[in-house]
Amino acid sequence: MSPAEPNLPPDLQSVIDELARSEQGARRLIEGLTDTQLNWQPYDGAAWSIAQCLDHLGRINTTYAAALHAAVQTRGPAALPRRGPICPGWFSRFFIRSMDAPPRRKFNAPTRAKPSSQIEGGQALTSFVDSHNPIRSLIHRSLELDFNRIRFSNPFVRLLRFTVGTGLMIILAHDRRHLWQAEQVRNSLPGQHVQ
Repeated sequence: MSPAEPNLPPDLQSVIDELARSEQGARRLIEGLTDTQLNWQPYDGAAWSIAQCLDHLGRINTTYAAALHAAVQTRGPAALPRRGPICPGWFSRFFIRSMDAPPRRKFNAPTRAKPSSQIEGGQALTSFVDSHNPIRSLIHRSLELDFNRIRFSNPFVRLLRFTVGTGLMIILAHDRRHLWQAEQVRNSLPGQHVQ
């Protein structure tokens, strides 16, 4: 958990803390593994490797963060001063749950978010960790805004519009989903038991 930051409301501190936990979890996932192990795909290649999970998260998070930043920068009359913690509506909560771990249903990754077939482990980790920096920046630069009132278009499903607060919750849930998936891959690596 990252140290509490002054003037950061508890709900936003919670987002910052979870980003840090996800990064620590990703570091533990790749610790002690070779690039061959990090690129091993279970089910004869039908599922993603650990490195592919991290690469995918880096791509998704970067795209989502850009959409959130654009929404905040072009805020209009709906961008009222912050009135309370992030509070997604019922459909947003349903969508967040659908992204969370363990996966309840399979989704096809958008083309621009599909991971490379072979990725150097350090590069995959760096991509994932770096994808969190714009999210932290958004939170720190927009503390005074009501994340429950500013909306953005989902960059992968344009018909869906969510609040910026919901967007942050989607990122966290999606991180948990693929880190859980990567953990299952690590636990099933052939030839050894990896802890």
